[in-house]
Amino acid sequence: MAAGNFVWTELNTPDPEAAKAFFAGVLGWTFTSKDMGPMGVYTIIQNGDRQIGGMMKMEGAMWDGIPPHWMSYIAVDDVDAAAGKVESLGGKVCVPPSDIPEVGRFCVINDPTGAVVSLITFLPMGG
Repeated sequence: MAAGNFVWTELNTPDPEAAKAFFAGVLGWTFTSKDMGPMGVYTIIQNGDRQIGGMMKMEGAMWDGIPPHWMSYIAVDDVDAAAGKVESLGGKVCVPPSDIPEVGRFCVINDPTGAVVSLITFLPMGG
């Protein structure tokens, strides 16, 4: 996936079942859920046969005060290097670079205006 492109979007919500019913009714999306162990259940959002995003349940103290939201992910060649540039350019690293097993590495940042986005470096295919 080319660096700089938006590559994934994810809905974080306290009520995934209500969100699934809503988006299935409005857009015809389908969903496949996978137990990710300590990370909880992750739901893949599909439009026809194409995976277009994911969904996670917001539960636990880490979500206190954060409203339900969509999170966009932008591909970068090296998430650690990109995160290292954020503060010098007026942004803030909200979640430091972290591994997503079998997927890659990501971080969450604020741009200088306060807007939130995630950066991600995927593992090589078959990695």
